[in-house]
Amino acid sequence: MSTEKKPVEAERTAHEQGMRRPVQIAGVTIQPRDASENADLPAIVVPAPVQIAGQRCGLVAIVGKPNVGKSTLLNALVGQKISITSRKAQTTRHRITGIRSQGASQFVFVDTPGFQTIHSTALNKSLNKTVVGAVSDVDLVLFVVEAGSFTPADAKVLALLKPGIPVLLVANKLDNVHRRGDIAPWLQSMQERHAFTEFVPMSAKQPKDIVRLLDICEKYLPEQAWWHAEDELTDRSEKFLASEMVREKLFRLTGDELPYTSTVVIDKFEEEAGRTAKRMLRIAATIVVEREGHKAMVIGDKGEKLKRIGTETRVELEKLLDAKVFIELWVKVRSGWADDEARVRSFGYE
Repeated sequence: MSTEKKPVEAERTAHEQGMRRPVQIAGVTIQPRDASENADLPAIVVPAPVQIAGQRCGLVAIVGKPNVGKSTLLNALVGQKISITSRKAQTTRHRITGIRSQGASQFVFVDTPGFQTIHSTALNKSLNKTVVGAVSDVDLVLFVVEAGSFTPADAKVLALLKPGIPVLLVANKLDNVHRRGDIAPWLQSMQERHAFTEFVPMSAKQPKDIVRLLDICEKYLPEQAWWHAEDELTDRSEKFLASEMVREKLFRLTGDELPYTSTVVIDKFEEEAGRTAKRMLRIAATIVVEREGHKAMVIGDKGEKLKRIGTETRVELEKLLDAKVFIELWVKVRSGWADDEARVRSFGYE
C-alpha cells in the first residue's frame, strides 16, 4: 500500500463528486461505505458481561499510612507478588490492582501509596491524589494499622474515608504484640474513633489469617458478573511491573541512605522469540537520583551494587513473567525532579 498522501485539491474533488476515498491505516486499506449502505447496517451493541447466578465481584481498597504492610497484605491476598515491598516507608507510589478469583467470587483489591503527611512536594501531592481517588468509589475499605497503635498519621488517613462505605479495621502485625490482653481495650478505643464494620486482628504473613480475611471480605462484594478473566492477577502491564521490581531492589540494597525520591524509568521493553525459553525480554531501565553522591551509592564500588540490583531484578522477573530476561541499568542525576510537577508526570505519576 502506498503511503503517499493525495493532494488537497484531489481530495476535495473526490468529496464533491460523491466518490469513495480510501481510508488508509498502516498495512490495510478500507473502502468507506455510502450513506445508503450505512442505513442498512444493524446498530452495534457491546455485550455486557455474562452474569452467572451467585457470582460476586467488587472493589476493595487497601489504605493506611506508609509502611504498615499494605503491599505485603495485597500480595498475600492475591497469592502472587505484584506489589513491591521494602522496609523503607513510601515504597508504593501507584494504585496497584490485584485480582483474586476463587469460588463464585472475584476480589479486585486496590493497594494505594501511604498517605503523605510530612512533605508537600509535587511527588507527594501526586501520591495523595492517588489515595483519595482510590477510596472514593469502592465496595469495601481495608483500613490497615499496626495492631495496638494509632498515630496522627493514621488519623489523617482515617479522615479520608467517606461515610456509607463499609470499613474493616485490619490490625496488622499482630505477631509483634507481646501482650494480647492489651488488644481488647485498644480495639474499644478504635471503635470510638470510627464506626468500623468489623475488626480483623491478624498478620499478613499468616496464611490462615489471609483465608479468614478473604471470607470476611466476600460478604461485602455485590452480586454481579466478574470484571476480569479467572487467571488475571493484575491490570498493570509487565513493563510497569519491571520498573517496580527494579525500584524494590534499589531500595532494599541501598537501605535508608538513599532518599525515597529515587525512581526508575523503563527505556526499552522488547519481547523476542527465545531459543531456549518460550519468551525472551530485553529491558533497559534508568535509575533517577537527585544527587551525584546518590549516583555513586547506587553504582557501588566498581559497579558491584548496580550489578547486584540488576541480577536480583532479573531473577525475580524471570519467575514472575515466565521468560528469559536480559536487563541493562543506568543511573542518571535529575536534581529536584520530585518537586517538578511536569517531570513527576513525565516519570509516570498521576
